[in-house]
Amino acid sequence: MGRVQVNKVHKSRFSTKSSRNIHKTSLQDKNRIAKSGANVGKGARAARLQHNKMVRDQKRAAVLKEKRAACGSMSPPRVIVLFGLSAMVNVDSMAVDLLKLLSPEETAPVSSTVSSQEYRLRATVLKATHGDLVSCMEMAKVADLIAFVASASSLCEDSDSYYIDSFGNQCLSVFRSLGLPSSVVFIRDLPSEIKRRNELKKMCISSLTPEFPEECKFYPADTKDELHKFVGLFREQRLTVPHWRNQRPYIFAHKVDMVVDQDNPVKSTIYITGYLRARSLSVNQLVHISGVGDFQLAKIDILKDPYPLNARKEHNAMDSDENNEEEVIRTLSTDPMKQEELLVENVPDPLAGEQTWPTEEEMAKAERSQKLKKLKKRILPQGTSEYQAAWILDDSDEEDLTSDDYTDGNDDGMVLDEGDTAPTSDKGVKDSFFEDDEHGSLRLRDSDEETETDSIMMDTEDLTKEQIKEEIQRIKAHAEDEVKSSLYTPEFPDEVDTPLDVPARKRFARYRGLKSFRTSQWDPKESLPPEYARIFAFDNFKRTQKHVCAKASDIEKTGEDCVPVGTYTRLEIKEMPSSVASNLCTISKKSLVVASGLFQHESKMSVLHFSIKKHDSYDAPIKAKEELIFHMGFRQFVLRPIFSTDNINSDKHKMERYLHSGRFSVASVYAPICFPPLPLIVLKGGNSSPPSVAAVGSLRSVDPDRIILKKIILTGYPLRVSKLKASVRYMFHCPEDVRWFKPVEVWTKCGRRGRIKEPVGTHGAMKCVFNGILQQHDTVCMSLYKRVYPKWPEHRFPLLDAS
Repeated sequence: MGRVQVNKVHKSRFSTKSSRNIHKTSLQDKNRIAKSGANVGKGARAARLQHNKMVRDQKRAAVLKEKRAACGSMSPPRVIVLFGLSAMVNVDSMAVDLLKLLSPEETAPVSSTVSSQEYRLRATVLKATHGDLVSCMEMAKVADLIAFVASASSLCEDSDSYYIDSFGNQCLSVFRSLGLPSSVVFIRDLPSEIKRRNELKKMCISSLTPEFPEECKFYPADTKDELHKFVGLFREQRLTVPHWRNQRPYIFAHKVDMVVDQDNPVKSTIYITGYLRARSLSVNQLVHISGVGDFQLAKIDILKDPYPLNARKEHNAMDSDENNEEEVIRTLSTDPMKQEELLVENVPDPLAGEQTWPTEEEMAKAERSQKLKKLKKRILPQGTSEYQAAWILDDSDEEDLTSDDYTDGNDDGMVLDEGDTAPTSDKGVKDSFFEDDEHGSLRLRDSDEETETDSIMMDTEDLTKEQIKEEIQRIKAHAEDEVKSSLYTPEFPDEVDTPLDVPARKRFARYRGLKSFRTSQWDPKESLPPEYARIFAFDNFKRTQKHVCAKASDIEKTGEDCVPVGTYTRLEIKEMPSSVASNLCTISKKSLVVASGLFQHESKMSVLHFSIKKHDSYDAPIKAKEELIFHMGFRQFVLRPIFSTDNINSDKHKMERYLHSGRFSVASVYAPICFPPLPLIVLKGGNSSPPSVAAVGSLRSVDPDRIILKKIILTGYPLRVSKLKASVRYMFHCPEDVRWFKPVEVWTKCGRRGRIKEPVGTHGAMKCVFNGILQQHDTVCMSLYKRVYPKWPEHRFPLLDAS
């Protein structure tokens, strides 16, 4: 029986409503075949959806919390810094207009901090003084919003931008290096005529747009309505601040008072009053006052807020202002068991390096060696007594005396590479010279020819010191002309002349030779200066920083002995010198005073390294080890750095005598420990001239074991040349120096490498062998290195000098 053919049902172009819904399941069937509730949420897709929903909720809650913290009644007033882009901008009138708008009933403002019930906003308006770089920097560090004020009617011809002068450009670059917070631009002095007003406004915006971030907005700010529009947007704006500023609690002072101690008039107690910002502050923490130093807290008073946002508290606040009394709500006292110790320098033990009393084994060993020395037979003249025999030297004593004379009391001799003393014999030098090619040694062809005999006398033996100096200058000038005329024209800024009156082995006793700057070993703990006994070091700095930050977060979460953010507080700082305290009270009336909390260990001295670059506007040379003012975040120090290169492939770094422009270098200083990230602004100024920006950068690391080497090049000039051998003069001036530096490799400016064979004559000439034919006009060089360290700062804080 055949299969019946079944065709597909014809699809009508226009179907009925019932035929369109025939494939759908009825509601009763849906309820009947629905999955049980036990299976809901199972599977990877359901878990993924649940996770995404949880992340969205967390982000929404974080944004809402941040908005409430920034605009709520418990948040500190927002700081608006008005900065004039040129000297012709009237910042004072701008501040008055803004404060009048925010003040109740638009009355004349008494304080720079106002609380507006209309806008539900509290704000502090600060005016940056044009021309005062330090004051502008301190205000930019605490600003929540920097409002740049430009005048549309003023043009600056001495700058690339018509509305920004040279000081404005300098401050803009400094603000970018510090980390620019949220910013706006106010355009003032626009004409009343609409057409001309729009033209000047567009011209000003097009000129200033390249100087500011993309999110920066421009506002006309001549009338009340224009300022009203800005304040309405500012209240809802989400402000961004630099990351480093949110890591530490800080207060900029609304009021600074001092009380002299009755028992000790030299010391005083300082009271700093203001709103706590960024993080919670523990009463057991150390605080740093910018430009003054680190101090301990005696207590913290939580005061009643003088500018409440709640209208019900306004009358009470006004009453308290009239009485000039600050109501203390709560007082936090320090705990001696938990308070951070103010430890700046390590106190070394003067007996730590002393020789201990010899043990019995050492004394017995010394007696045996003394007996062996007595039993040794010595050939003495007849009739010599024991007393006279003690003054007669045998052959071994003469050898020891000669060796001591060469080494100048140092038995190690000239150090090469890992500190091994090279043999003094020709065979020993030859064996050490012909080592593996991996260590940079040479393969020289032996030659039986001698250029001159050992008894040859040089032509310069009868010259005086003045004649030798003139001869060296003449040969040096001739050699430089010959080298410059050739294709190979290098520069050698490290060349040093060997002194005529001091032996080279004494003058360069701390220097040593290196076979390879990259691979040769140098012990970082060897021959450290006395300053290293006063500093602190970490076994693992990154791990310590992680633990310190975690500990600070735990203290903040528990809230034990901590003042919450946004609280109006009064810090009582004890044991400040009276002269510094008086100077600080005077400065607080003119500029900003900032007190910031410190992490654990941040008051202790160590060796800090900064990545630094010379500022484009600074043309004067910056020499190593001269005094510079370092602004590291909220902290200020007067330091004396040294500069060095940054070698990625080596653990040794070459010192630079000056800070070069156009590239980054590493500045190393003795300074209190700071945990990165922190921006760096370096200022330099004379006694009469105001400070100017010399360099910018950031904190890199804290590492006392970083090896910085100073390189010098001793030069000599060929007298006679015969193929691979040459007689070289004027590198040294006595044969003892030649023997001392014999293990060190020599090279020439034209690319030859060689070694010292032996001294010739009595005036420091020497025979050298090279790996190629030496030219007569070439210069023979020797590279020597010594480790260098920063200069210990004589005074660390700028305001201490001003006092």
